[in-house]
Amino acid sequence: MSFFKNIFSSEKKATLDKGLEKSKSSFFDKLGKAVAGKSKVDDSVLDDLEEVLVTSDVGVNTTLKIIDRIEERVSRDKYLGTTELNVILREEIAALLSETHSGNATDFSISTKYKPHVIMVVGVNGAGKTTTIGKLAHQFKKQGLNVVLGAADTFRAAAIDQLQVWADRVQIPIVKQNMGSDPASVAFDTLQSATSSNADVVIIDTAGRLHNKVNLMNELTKIKRVMQKVVPDAPHEVLLVLDGSTGQNAFEQAKQFTAATEVNALAVTKLDGTAKGGVVIGISDQFQVPVKYIGVGEGIEDLQVFNKFEFVDSFFK
Repeated sequence: MSFFKNIFSSEKKATLDKGLEKSKSSFFDKLGKAVAGKSKVDDSVLDDLEEVLVTSDVGVNTTLKIIDRIEERVSRDKYLGTTELNVILREEIAALLSETHSGNATDFSISTKYKPHVIMVVGVNGAGKTTTIGKLAHQFKKQGLNVVLGAADTFRAAAIDQLQVWADRVQIPIVKQNMGSDPASVAFDTLQSATSSNADVVIIDTAGRLHNKVNLMNELTKIKRVMQKVVPDAPHEVLLVLDGSTGQNAFEQAKQFTAATEVNALAVTKLDGTAKGGVVIGISDQFQVPVKYIGVGEGIEDLQVFNKFEFVDSFFK
């Protein structure tokens, strides 16, 4: 198939390969046990493969789609050996993901249609939200863009402090108020500061609470409404950060947040520390919201744009 070609630099590809090692090792251990002693892909092997995919956090619905594709391949090709299963899986998952909105990018980019380009970041506490914001700001700054951060997660002093640490590290301005301040007020001040300084990108952090969807919806709606007093069509991007190490819980968080606000981009973090990397395949397939970034390490350069073909290639390498 023509899906696979070198898109990333060798350094980025090596980081991606390394970041997916735990997921890959776990998956192929399970797959090896499932096909041990079997030479042909038959109903028994497909049943075992289904279990391997589900237990690798690919998700039930996506797993069933993959199994259907492989069944079609088996009936078309008449005979497929288990030794070919790795290649077949790689091709069919890539083909499935080629139909989704996720991951065609090869580098960090923003729309030049808006200035400033406003990104509102949402997600539960502990998902890697602040770290993702810092690494994203670093990537934009590397491109010569002027970036401003807004610390609108005012419910935790630690959230403001952590964002300040990243602002200092990347050497970009941050707008903040005291803990307990109105988040919408912080967002308003941030956009005013960004427009007066002719900034290219604004990244707004928000509180990571999910205990009450109605309150969350009201809060995020208010932040949007207040931002639009300064930049009429803000935010241009609502980025939901999900912790990949939580596996199926990431699916649930995606459902909750997409119901609470108009999420139009996803970032899946902490893939290097987990065997649950298969969740990216399921999330890419199941949500009509594109996975835009993945976190594959702790280093400042280890936030990558998500390219589904590079991801599948590394996963099945």
